[in-house]
Amino acid sequence: MTTHENSAAILRKNKKVLIASLTGSSIEWFDYFLYGTAAALVFNKIFFPMVDPVIGLMLSWLSFSLTFFIRPIGGVLFAHIGDRIGRKKTLVLTLSLMGGATVMIGLLPTYESIGMWAPALLILMRVIQGLGIGGEWGGALLLAYEYAPEKRKGFFGSIPQAGVTIGMLMATFIVSLMTMFNEEQFLSWGWRIPFLMSSVLVILGLWIRKDIDETPDFKNLKRSGQVSKAPLRATLQHHWREVLIAAGLKVVETAPFYIFSTFVVSYATSTLSYERSQALESVTLGALIATVMIPLMGLLSDRIGRKRTYTMGVVLMGLFIVPWFMLLDTGTTWGIMLATVIAFGILWAPVTAVLGTLCSEIFHASVRYTGITLGYQLGAALAGGTAPLIATGLLASSGGDWTPVAWYMAVTVLISLLAIFFATRQRTPRAPDGQTHLS
Repeated sequence: MTTHENSAAILRKNKKVLIASLTGSSIEWFDYFLYGTAAALVFNKIFFPMVDPVIGLMLSWLSFSLTFFIRPIGGVLFAHIGDRIGRKKTLVLTLSLMGGATVMIGLLPTYESIGMWAPALLILMRVIQGLGIGGEWGGALLLAYEYAPEKRKGFFGSIPQAGVTIGMLMATFIVSLMTMFNEEQFLSWGWRIPFLMSSVLVILGLWIRKDIDETPDFKNLKRSGQVSKAPLRATLQHHWREVLIAAGLKVVETAPFYIFSTFVVSYATSTLSYERSQALESVTLGALIATVMIPLMGLLSDRIGRKRTYTMGVVLMGLFIVPWFMLLDTGTTWGIMLATVIAFGILWAPVTAVLGTLCSEIFHASVRYTGITLGYQLGAALAGGTAPLIATGLLASSGGDWTPVAWYMAVTVLISLLAIFFATRQRTPRAPDGQTHLS
């Protein structure tokens, strides 16, 4: 049997697993980008109209940022459950909470209908959504990783990572369709359509996950009696170094993502006088190319190794920081397109493609869900949503000079290179009892 036939057979056998993993990840990021757009355009007008418009917009954005504080709580909670009772049951819980809250947001009455209960219910749904999102990434990743054949773990682990750009593309497409409505239609009922449409993805995800068995790694843990009774305590006590390494690996994946996909829009339109459509179309094209590149980079990592693929992506990304700004400075459509496609579509792809698999490989199966979630949330908190804010502040303080922003991005590169340096020196992941089995 040829390599191609082997790969095709592997994909057929695990098709549902990969689809289930990708669906959850895509919904997570679809919800993220969709809520962000609605917070900017709608929620201040229909949920917070009782205050000054500027205050209403701030309250709307506050409801958006709330998830950054809730996600770590959800991550720890569901990671604990995932390492105690299993990956599959936890994924059903996280997807139900996450998707159910998103659909409910689309059904909420407005402030005009029920007064202060409207923003209260919106915030409640956002909290529930944040709890589910916090636990979804680790579960979706482990579903793919722990089902993967030994020689395909890089590819399988890259599939849920592609959900980032797929969710982004879905949200962008839906929002562009909503622009067809006039202002009155959009505020009255048009904004609800995307939230209600996410129910289709949720039902699909739950239906697929219903027929999937528990992962082989967790089954082995149960058979051998190695299921951790206190995974959070065990992780913090015995695996804190691995958590710090995972957080360091996450830094260069998350900060440049927000720089290349979010900060670039405001920088290009306000500082460099690009049209908003030029910036948004460039980001969309970059996301489309990244969606294709991510699984390809996962396959590459199965051939040349995860650490080598990751290091290659980080180093090339670091070398491209200055050329990225220089291309943007051309003020041309081809300049911003080329800059975004290379940085976001090509160089970021190998880093995000192998991040989940790299993190999974440094934790023992008994604390893997908890370990990767803690590392992910810590790295995201340190360098995630703060990246556009930091970059904007640095740009403002320097009078529009991008040099400080370039140095900031270089620091994220150095942090992650340091993390991969220590990751290469990690021994075989050990259980809290000191044994190396089931790693």
